[in-house]
Amino acid sequence: MRNIKVDIHGEQVEGVIALPASGSGPGVIVIQEWWGLVPHIQGVVRRLAEAGFVALAVDHYRGVETTEPDEAQKLMMGLQVSAAAADLAGAAAYLVGRREVTGRKIAVLGFCMGGGLALLAPTVSDDISCAAAFYPAMPWPDYAPDWANYSGKSAIVHKAESDEDWAGPKIAEYAAAITAHGGKVQVFDYPGSEHAFFNDDRPEVFSSGHADAAWERSTAFFRAQCT
Repeated sequence: MRNIKVDIHGEQVEGVIALPASGSGPGVIVIQEWWGLVPHIQGVVRRLAEAGFVALAVDHYRGVETTEPDEAQKLMMGLQVSAAAADLAGAAAYLVGRREVTGRKIAVLGFCMGGGLALLAPTVSDDISCAAAFYPAMPWPDYAPDWANYSGKSAIVHKAESDEDWAGPKIAEYAAAITAHGGKVQVFDYPGSEHAFFNDDRPEVFSSGHADAAWERSTAFFRAQCT
């Protein structure tokens, strides 16, 4: 894995990229949680490369990261979704242009805040064809996704049981909108799971069994739908 800069509307945005041992593979964008582009997210980039993908994450916070929930919430709520959308479209175009990336169908994977952005991603770029969203959150009421851009695209959602009361209705709403506009979506439930169950840097919520199942489903989905 190495650090790179991706040109997005003339701005050189920091990011990390990892290539598979074979030297080429399908492209996947990884989207950070509300903490920033922290080691856990960089580890996901590395794992995707080990699984045969060319994986990229750009820094939506432009160098800022935190371990404090209050600060993370401020960073998330201060994020301009239109700017994040531009980052994702630019990252997808960057991957499509790399010789190591096979095909023109880019996948997106994200967690929490990044899960919400992952669900949005196919609506902001023709290059992004599928998304895997882990316990997605979209706390930006003023942003209206253009779900019509999901036509012919697909998504899967990994939903934590602890999120059911607050996120469950919204996830059902997103899924209905995607389906209504010609996309495909499947929601997976993980009984007994806590929010952020995939994050092995947080032992208080991490669940290896649920994390392994979600990972296998996501990588299989990318190979089937995005290659």
